[in-house]
Amino acid sequence: YGIGDIRDGSDQRLALFLKSKIVGLNPCNVEMLFKIIKQFGYHGRQGCGVGAVEMACWDLCGKAMNVPVWQLLGGKYRDKIRLYADTPEDRDPAVELEKLKNRMTVHGFTWLKMDLGIHQISNQEEGLVNNKYWNENGGGVRNWYMGRPYDNGGYTDYWKQDHPFTQVQITDKGLEEIAGIVENVRNAVGTEIPLSVDHFGHIDMNQIIRLGKAVDKYRLAWLEDCVAWYYTDQLKEITRALETPTCTGEDIYMLGGMLGGFKKLIDERAVDIVQPDLVSAGGILETKKIGDYAEEAGIPMALHANSTPVAWMAN
Repeated sequence: YGIGDIRDGSDQRLALFLKSKIVGLNPCNVEMLFKIIKQFGYHGRQGCGVGAVEMACWDLCGKAMNVPVWQLLGGKYRDKIRLYADTPEDRDPAVELEKLKNRMTVHGFTWLKMDLGIHQISNQEEGLVNNKYWNENGGGVRNWYMGRPYDNGGYTDYWKQDHPFTQVQITDKGLEEIAGIVENVRNAVGTEIPLSVDHFGHIDMNQIIRLGKAVDKYRLAWLEDCVAWYYTDQLKEITRALETPTCTGEDIYMLGGMLGGFKKLIDERAVDIVQPDLVSAGGILETKKIGDYAEEAGIPMALHANSTPVAWMAN
């Protein structure tokens, strides 16, 4: 047997329904099996079934041949790899700061990621424009931040709108508040620790550029998922406007394929860093292909992992 894993917010049936497509075939012919089932995956969480089956086949193949999977993929490149850890968000910046420091002092991480966005200033006066409308009409900025996007279930809830369509803007006062949060963290962790940020909220390209410029001086490692990954032209404009690196990819399925996959982002140089989640991207070999293709273009890859330790070890 081989072990595979799906992602958070998905369903094991996305993997189980592929059984009828591959029963009776040799599981060690992993790439052939992948080409049979890849049509049943898609972007977002919809690719995780294909990724789970693919990594399970590699695991099975490695056990059958009594070699590690990395040996089957061409051999080892390194004996250790640097890890970054995301930090559970909190509306109170002081609490989030303590959690970040705990990642370093207790867990020993040398690279950190924090959430940073309009949700952290949504309850402050004059920090945002057009904020109250969403909070008063269901599924607003605060609900999205606190992890309760399904509370109201309205079709036009804030969290269901693509970034360009909310018309939420940040005031200069709001930018000062957000920059202050970053400054406090940077002062606490020092300059030797790379610090990445994520979760800006559903704000458009212009607001992201304003926010990015406000925090450029703190030398962040990357700004993650500034707008939806399929807005290639907007990501390119954001990337050109900022000194801080941009990063996206956790919801993208495959190197190529429908909507361009990672290939379009890389060819257009729309981001500085690609970030596939191995489960969503199509599995182990497809993620290696993404990394190889990006490397040829001079673009680094940071792997995203949001599953159990099974998928984490596959990453």
